[in-house]
Amino acid sequence: MEKKITIIGIAGGTGSGKTTVVNKIVETLPPHYVTVVPLDSYYNDTSHMTDEERKAINFDHPDAFDWKLLHKQINDLRNGKAIEQPTYSYILSNRLPETIHVEPKPVIIIEGIMTLLDKKLRELMDLKIFVDTDPDERLIRNIQRDTIDRGRTVSMVVDRYLKVLKPMHEQFIEPTKRYADLIVPQGGENKRGIAILCKYIEGLMETWQPK
Repeated sequence: MEKKITIIGIAGGTGSGKTTVVNKIVETLPPHYVTVVPLDSYYNDTSHMTDEERKAINFDHPDAFDWKLLHKQINDLRNGKAIEQPTYSYILSNRLPETIHVEPKPVIIIEGIMTLLDKKLRELMDLKIFVDTDPDERLIRNIQRDTIDRGRTVSMVVDRYLKVLKPMHEQFIEPTKRYADLIVPQGGENKRGIAILCKYIEGLMETWQPK
């Protein structure tokens, strides 16, 4: 039996626990089995912009992403072709010259805040998941992450949350729940929900094995 490549989309607000859910799926399955494609790697190339223009970009708006490149590369993986995945620096607010070589595997997970927003991308997916977490919890996680990893102060994170993240979440991310086949409340804390999800994916494995 020919193996089918299954594409899973995992969306949810920033700080919702998407990455934790993805990591737990990856840990459950054999190491050679899953390729994770982060939406964050597909921010637009801003090399032609000044530093000031880059800093003004709203990274929580759909226009910040290179959807065309993402469609092409997911299609390539689905057709069994390796890709050179772009890399992005939050510090520089720009795409880096280095790429990551990604081989196609039986399960491709696309993970990011707006993974379920784009219709063409959704049509490539076999399973669509939304990770749903309380807004207060997401804000706390954003403060913890951005102050450690992105060099921001607490007041900068809170200000950005109120002016950008919250309105963008309500306008573009929250509505994509309706496209999800499965909603995982409490993010990475929902061990039972993640276990059910992993069992489903493991079940797909068996259908790919020659009888």
